Amino acid sequence: MYDVAIIGGGPAGSTAATILARAGRRVVVLEREKFPRFHIGESLLPFSTQTFDRLGVREKLDRAFLPKFGGEIMAASGVRGVKFYFKDGFQSQRDRAYQVTRSEFDKLLLDHSREIGAEVREETEVKSMDFADDGVKIDIVDSAGARSTIACRYLLDCSGRQTLLGSFFKLKKTYDHLQKFSVFAHYEKVERLPGRDATLIRMVRGLDRWFWLIPLTEARTSVGVVMDTATFRAAKLSPEAALEKFIAEQPIMAERMKDATRVSEVYSAGDYSYRNATLHGDRWLLAGDAAGFIDPVFSSGVFLAIMSAEKAADTIDEALRDEHKRSRLFRKYSRSVNRIMDIYLTFVNAWYRRGKEFLEVFLNPTDTMQIAAAVNAVLAGNEGRQFAIKWRMWVFYFFVSAQRFFAFCPRLAIDTAEKVPSPQPAGATS
Repeated sequence: MYDVAIIGGGPAGSTAATILARAGRRVVVLEREKFPRFHIGESLLPFSTQTFDRLGVREKLDRAFLPKFGGEIMAASGVRGVKFYFKDGFQSQRDRAYQVTRSEFDKLLLDHSREIGAEVREETEVKSMDFADDGVKIDIVDSAGARSTIACRYLLDCSGRQTLLGSFFKLKKTYDHLQKFSVFAHYEKVERLPGRDATLIRMVRGLDRWFWLIPLTEARTSVGVVMDTATFRAAKLSPEAALEKFIAEQPIMAERMKDATRVSEVYSAGDYSYRNATLHGDRWLLAGDAAGFIDPVFSSGVFLAIMSAEKAADTIDEALRDEHKRSRLFRKYSRSVNRIMDIYLTFVNAWYRRGKEFLEVFLNPTDTMQIAAAVNAVLAGNEGRQFAIKWRMWVFYFFVSAQRFFAFCPRLAIDTAEKVPSPQPAGATS
């Protein structure tokens, strides 16, 4: 009888496993793949650093991965771009995160869980689950095809976009307005800026698509493009041909990649934005991508996975100490994680639904009321509980919505396909 069984050994699963093992709980991690394996989601946020300190992996990460000091968002037309640094966020206490090769990052975290005392079973697939009042029985099969059954008091689903329990209980709800498609690969010899700016994630925003450039090592860069699923299907191209074509069509991207060489296969992912209707049951919780995934923009995926896994582990640990508190604790967990996911959903909705206006406001920051600093803080992973951040974000969204009707900020040609508008005076901006 395990205290906790965790399905999935990615960042969420390994985070929860380490915390529970440190608390003296008997934990087993069931991971269907063999690490290392390729995964996307390579740019982290500073607010995960406090969790890395708690896990005891900070020094390992410092040795293995590039620091990330902020980001740059620019219009595809090249008329304007803005760099932001995490040190400038509202009441910032953290100035950096990491840019990571996920195959190495995920393996590092999972191996650390083993070292702390969690039992890790790779190449082990969950076949069925049986829930009872006092626990859960899980039928599993290993790489040799041998079947067995384990029992646990609580089950934590960190199975990623497979969202095993979400599918089992039919909880998964997609965001119809966020049905996107992405194609991506790793390259070497992508042009970078010198010094600290070489570590920044770069986002190039066009009218109907956006690109990312994430420096992973001194030589290697992750490059991808995101668009509506319908746009990709209409192109009628393979992922390889599509990525090559989309980069060539975009002058900024083509210039930065004129000497680049692709060093990985081209990967693709589509229709990946969803949320499960509930994040808990009597004997289970959902964390990480198994709870929901919003969108790759703003790099919130790994942050949300680690944040929710930490909260889930603490919640289960407390429930193990006093089962009478379980229902209240599980409801509190769900409210907390859903609230934070809503913060990023609002951000993502503004990026896609008011893309032109979002960019016009974002690319014209001022120090007025520290609005830009509050936006920076949320981009760094600040949960935004403080009223001081909340009201500033409300003002930012007001300007984004009103920009459609009143030119608070100068109008910009976002894409080279647009006609450059006549200059207009700027008013109050973020």
